[in-house]
Amino acid sequence: MSKREAKEQYFLRLREYLDTYKSIFIVNVDNVSSNQMHQIRHSLRGEGVVLMGKNTMVRRALKTFVADRPEFERLMPFVKGNIGFVFTNCDLKDIREKILSNRVAAPARAGALAPGDVTVPAGNTGMEPGKTSFFQALGIPTKISRGTIEIVSDVKLVTAGEKVGASEATLLNMLNISPFTYGMAVVQVYDDGTTFGADVLDITEEQLTENFLAAVRQVASISLAVGYPTLASAPHTFINGYKNLLAVSAASDYTFAGSEKLKEFLENPEAFAVAAPVAVAAEAVAEAAPEEEEEESDDDMGLGMFD
Repeated sequence: MSKREAKEQYFLRLREYLDTYKSIFIVNVDNVSSNQMHQIRHSLRGEGVVLMGKNTMVRRALKTFVADRPEFERLMPFVKGNIGFVFTNCDLKDIREKILSNRVAAPARAGALAPGDVTVPAGNTGMEPGKTSFFQALGIPTKISRGTIEIVSDVKLVTAGEKVGASEATLLNMLNISPFTYGMAVVQVYDDGTTFGADVLDITEEQLTENFLAAVRQVASISLAVGYPTLASAPHTFINGYKNLLAVSAASDYTFAGSEKLKEFLENPEAFAVAAPVAVAAEAVAEAAPEEEEEESDDDMGLGMFD
């Protein structure tokens, strides 16, 4: 197959995936082995597909599609570096979990960027005392215990985002520490014409509900303050209006169905204060009465048997 035919087939496949799937994960595939790629494809079988390609060819293909589907232009800024696409129509959180779960441990390599902090734990290393100077050069406190080197306390050896030095890589390999894991990393998510960061998928429904209610409260507060009615402020406006109407009724001779009880309480509060405990006592007596009657009945039956 010629390069031209391969390119045409790639264009057709990319366009088919863009038309078939509404969601796309743009993933970084640095340090991802072919075996890992095979495992990821297998885990996504029936739920998504992985498509790789040279960035120049991907950009050229997208440019030809933008005329018919202008929303694809939002993918262009992220076509850089060692990236690929994962197409899906399934739940985004589930697919992201499958993408990120296929990671493998790897030893530290000199010159590689550290994906995370690396801390050397305290404890016996099992190494001979002759290598003490190696630890001293890296600022790691040690002591000799039972003829071997023991690290006195935990030491942060590598910082995330920085290059791993040759000495640090050598020491980690000597200690049989494989501190890094490599696999696909989600760079951006495209969903039905919108692009957003992968951290958006971590937002829960509870957080969305809380944020929505907070926004509604703010809208209601502003609407009430400026006197501009909205759906958010309408319930508060009605309640405040009803309270004002009750206040007018209490201060005047005007009475309506909802204010009668209020005016009775204001005119004779002592009656309500006395009536409340009496009502509670009456309920207690009513509940206890059946038990007392039952006990009296039992006593009468007992006496009748010996008469």
